[in-house]
Amino acid sequence: MPDDLAAVAQLSQVSKRLGGRTVLPALDLVLRAGEVTALLGPNGAGKTTSVALLTGRLAPDAGSATLFGLDPRRPAARRRLGVMLQSAGLPDVLTIGELVTLHSGYYPDPRPLDEVLALAGIGDLADRRCGTLSGGQARRVQYALAICGRPDLLVLDEPTAAMDRGSARTLWSTVRDLADSGVAVLLTSHDLAEADALADRVLVMEAGRIVADDTPAALRARAGGSVIRCRSRLVPPAAALLPAARDAAMDGADLRIVTADAAATTRALLDADPELSALRIADATLEDAIAALLTPTEQRIAA
Repeated sequence: MPDDLAAVAQLSQVSKRLGGRTVLPALDLVLRAGEVTALLGPNGAGKTTSVALLTGRLAPDAGSATLFGLDPRRPAARRRLGVMLQSAGLPDVLTIGELVTLHSGYYPDPRPLDEVLALAGIGDLADRRCGTLSGGQARRVQYALAICGRPDLLVLDEPTAAMDRGSARTLWSTVRDLADSGVAVLLTSHDLAEADALADRVLVMEAGRIVADDTPAALRARAGGSVIRCRSRLVPPAAALLPAARDAAMDGADLRIVTADAAATTRALLDADPELSALRIADATLEDAIAALLTPTEQRIAA
């Protein structure tokens, strides 16, 4: 990945224990200006803890965490941070305009209200009370609160949850524009299509460690050209030995084979099991790439 972009947040050899368990053993992580970084991995991988350390909600037991070169808990650093959390609530009685105006007052140079609402796609809802909003509308308000202070680092936790795909794509466009203007963006998402569409860089975590750090395209290429799924009596170790096969595993009741040459693998597969059924072939996705990176018990992606 390019190293010529300015680092805005960093964890250096950070370790953290929670509940008597080591969540992060010795983590190195860097977020850069103008780059959308997707942080992905299974439940318990350490993503939430890493985000909490970067944003000053937790302090490391060892190692160092910096935000704009400062301790992330310092107000001077936090004023340059915008955070959209998945679980944040909204006050029922305030209108959207009132809430964004109130929140903007915490920052030295906030965006104008009309600009914030337009970026969040809620320009026509300024007078609506927050208690009357749909789930997707509430998420757009939370996005407005995250960007109103002109942050230099924007942290987005499941930003398009409860949004329809059209609204999600509109939000993706504004996030991309912010990154292109120099804002660092950290994204966590269950929606791997979202991560694939937005991220310049994907970090995959497992057991408190970064097991991959690359572009979405490079990770897909690592997985192979195509993915074959079918119902078969062939077991994964045998399927992995088929011509051009790069990886094989069970995906529920399906046999999943990642291959560099779908035609060659499929011909051999049909020879090995003429009675197989439900055969499907598709290009490798980011989900396939991440599944191939993780151990079998850790292949369910979660934020």
